[in-house]
Amino acid sequence: MNRKTPRFDKAFLEGKRRQLIELREQLQKTADTDEAEEAAIKNESGSQAREYEDDAQKLAMLETDGNLVSQDVDRLARVERALHKIDEGTYGFSDVSGQPVPDARLEAMPDAINTVQEQAASERAG
Repeated sequence: MNRKTPRFDKAFLEGKRRQLIELREQLQKTADTDEAEEAAIKNESGSQAREYEDDAQKLAMLETDGNLVSQDVDRLARVERALHKIDEGTYGFSDVSGQPVPDARLEAMPDAINTVQEQAASERAG
């Protein structure tokens, strides 16, 4: 993508950088906690007498936790990309079309790297 003239002033971008770094730290802590809990459940299952109902509940919980971890990993990648976009001067422009990402979207999701429509299309595509 071509380098664009930044849409925002330095103070705004530094504020977004701080927000994104804080969000990255939160996501990393959550992922670490979830991984530790998953490991504890797996270890606990292997060392106790088996109750199939308990195993089913634990598997369902692991699946739910795994889905949440996957979402956090995806969001962490977007946070990293948004930080990179600040550095390269393209923050606030879509990675897909190069069009401006609406300010309201950036306020709600500082890690937004695409428009709502582009993000929805990407999620539908898998």
